Amino acid sequence: MIRRMATQEHPIPQFPAGFLWGVSTSAHQIEGAAELREPSVWDAFTDVPGRVKDGSTAAVACDHYHRYREDVALLADLGVGAYRFSISWPRVNSPGGLDFYDRLVDELCAAGVRPVPTLFHWDLPVGLDWLERDTAARFAEYVSVVAERLGDRVHKWITLNEPAEHTLLGHALGTHAPGRQLLFDALPVAHHQLLAHGLAVRALRAAGVTDLGIANSHGPTWPASTEPADVEAAEFYDVLLNRLFADPVLLGEYPAGLGELMPGDVEADLKVIGEPVDWYGINYYAPTKVGAPQGAEIEFGGITMPAELPFSVREIEGVPVTDFGWPVVPEALTELLTTFHERYGDRLPPVVITENGCSYEGVDDQNRITYLDGHIRALHRAVEAGVDVRGYFVWSLLDNFEWAEGYARRFGLVQVDYETLERTPKASYGWYRDVLRAQG
Repeated sequence: MIRRMATQEHPIPQFPAGFLWGVSTSAHQIEGAAELREPSVWDAFTDVPGRVKDGSTAAVACDHYHRYREDVALLADLGVGAYRFSISWPRVNSPGGLDFYDRLVDELCAAGVRPVPTLFHWDLPVGLDWLERDTAARFAEYVSVVAERLGDRVHKWITLNEPAEHTLLGHALGTHAPGRQLLFDALPVAHHQLLAHGLAVRALRAAGVTDLGIANSHGPTWPASTEPADVEAAEFYDVLLNRLFADPVLLGEYPAGLGELMPGDVEADLKVIGEPVDWYGINYYAPTKVGAPQGAEIEFGGITMPAELPFSVREIEGVPVTDFGWPVVPEALTELLTTFHERYGDRLPPVVITENGCSYEGVDDQNRITYLDGHIRALHRAVEAGVDVRGYFVWSLLDNFEWAEGYARRFGLVQVDYETLERTPKASYGWYRDVLRAQG
């Protein structure tokens, strides 16, 4: 109550007219109805005992497939201008799969909520492989099918979600699907996803789309000390997790030394990857403190970092953490955005924060309110500093299947009882609704 009163006394500053407020979800994490679609690599991954910490699967998840009308009603009551969801490629490959997204888009439009679909959010159909170049071409074909079906009502599109995490966690470290542990031999996965993005941009342009972007994850990298070894390790980490996925899209080139490690005709591929986007999506959660390798495995944020990596992730001391153990540093969002603004200059299109959120238990989730309040204010400071930010999406509308964590982490503004599937809006839902009403 103390925090809520403080927020009312000091309202969040007004954002520019036309600023887009929304929430995000992804198909595999909420839809359920797994029997009505082809399997994805995540279904194969969760079938292996020990892969998911609580042994769960997303076969039912939040049952959004059958309860989408109830969830759209929650969106309408929340007052968001847009809903970022993802389209399941395995579902589209199944008979009648696109019909579900037809119904969902119609329901959103009738409720006055702009649909913003992401075309790939990690649920690759079984039988496809990002190590293979052909997967990028297959993705473009799928994108064309979806755009032809939904393009009369959907105008804002996202190609890929977080190719960095899908490469690192799924193919380098093996903690996410498909569970490979290739370390730096996973670099072709990064290149083929970026190529898929570029081919998807071309497919969407051919379908008449004029409002599209990508959702890349980024965060400031802080060296553990001023020692040269720590600074060098932090610079390498920053290139790997930030510039490797931003430079090709925004500049049409890889950071120095990485292009020659990629497969195929990289120069030709970069012309595709660098196709102009209308806005650049950033998923932000936390900064990372990085130092020189310590010669041992490190457990950090639920992820085991192998000793052979040329860096080590360190704890950021003196700041709160979420239930996931992630540091809460709102001012790092301002730092990130102003850094991008300085680094890319006029090559950086308008920015949309496509994800920002936190894991906390409980319906009276005051910690989540504090987190979101701080980050929205930090975002406004970036706008005041001259960064062209056009939108902000909270992750997530609903508690959901949190990948390898199963159902142990709750990111939602709405609580989901996984036994009854009952939805209960949390305190943060009401707080965000009040913020949106005050923004006008």
